[in-house]
Amino acid sequence: MRPGRILLALILVIGSVGVLTTGSVMYSRFLYLGVLLAVASWVWTRWAVKGLRVNRNARIERANVGDIFEEKFEVINNSRAIVPWIEIINQSLIPFGAGSRVFTYVGGHQNQVYLARTWLTRRGGFPLGPTRISTGDPFGFFSTSKEIAPKQTLIVFPVIFEIKSFIFPPGLLPGGQVIRRKSSDITPHAAGVREYVHGDAMKRIHWPTSARRNQLMVKEFEQDPQAEIWLYLDSQKDVHYSKPHQVEEVSVEAMMFRKRPKFKLPPSTLEYSISITASLAHYFIGQRRAVGYVSAGQTFSVLSAEHSERQEAKILETLAFVEANGSLSIAALVAVQASQLPQGSSVILVTPTVRPDLIHAVDDLQRRFLRPVVVLLEAETFGGVRGTDNLISSLRERRVPVVTIKCDADLTQALSILPATVNSQDMSPWQTPVLSQ
Repeated sequence: MRPGRILLALILVIGSVGVLTTGSVMYSRFLYLGVLLAVASWVWTRWAVKGLRVNRNARIERANVGDIFEEKFEVINNSRAIVPWIEIINQSLIPFGAGSRVFTYVGGHQNQVYLARTWLTRRGGFPLGPTRISTGDPFGFFSTSKEIAPKQTLIVFPVIFEIKSFIFPPGLLPGGQVIRRKSSDITPHAAGVREYVHGDAMKRIHWPTSARRNQLMVKEFEQDPQAEIWLYLDSQKDVHYSKPHQVEEVSVEAMMFRKRPKFKLPPSTLEYSISITASLAHYFIGQRRAVGYVSAGQTFSVLSAEHSERQEAKILETLAFVEANGSLSIAALVAVQASQLPQGSSVILVTPTVRPDLIHAVDDLQRRFLRPVVVLLEAETFGGVRGTDNLISSLRERRVPVVTIKCDADLTQALSILPATVNSQDMSPWQTPVLSQ
């Protein structure tokens, strides 16, 4: 029990007992004083908490794992009552979320503003709240609180590793047949014109035809078969492994001046696979390639190939919520969706599997005249089972480029593959050596 409440209880008990036993005026005053203090403190507390408000404002609602997230808190006292203390509790589910604070003596119609910095260590979506605000009377008799619902949601993308160069699948030969499929983006392959529809970009208007027909006409385009890179993320539950680990909290002093602490991926094949997929998407879109994405975790996700920054944002947002609870193997994932890919497209399979399903997926892709590349995580180094070596041998026999990734590998170095490393003297472009990191 709080000391203030103990004191109030003693005053009331002494006053009540004294009045009943002696009837003295002094004890009556003790009793009245206790009742008056209790009522005044209760009213004060209720009045004060009604006028309190907390505004949380974040300038960005998208960030990456490893970033320092900055949030502005503003505590507002709209009432005339002097608030002896205010406690702000950040109840957001962000790991190690900052923002909880205690203030003393906040006058009527006064504000308190402060910044909270949080080191982001987990991908996903996190509402910025709820926020609990508590206060009490000056004597410590009563306290009350109220909860403020979140108004913003922070989406934390996977960490992206900068790739300097990667195996560049050749696709079809230059001048090959254009795949007859309409594209929402502008490509070098114009297919014709159609009437203008509200929402069409002005740069797609074909002005000579519009003048001749006396109405707005826009150009239509077809996809380039060399422009598509497809990323297949293996989200099957039974193939992913992880080691026990614990993320240490970073002190506020270590984040001063927005200094970014060094982030290390948890020893999990899922987290490595997601960061690899995000890094590859960032790299190929930076190379002005059209990138598509397929996975089957908690939901079956297919993002059609595009080459805009918006496409990268869509892929990263999808990856932020991926979980390894799917039932489709990598072979089943390829069988379900690969038939819709244009011939000559390049397909990068990111998987930690040690099962022959991977070989079946590669064979299926090659039969469809697609170009597979495998990024294979060595499950044994993540606490999983052996079997990666057998898959590597089978992939080399099929002249499929394969990059192996071990736990604790530097992904920037592991994925930055120089062309000189790929081109071996007596190997075709698709009979590349295994690159282990």
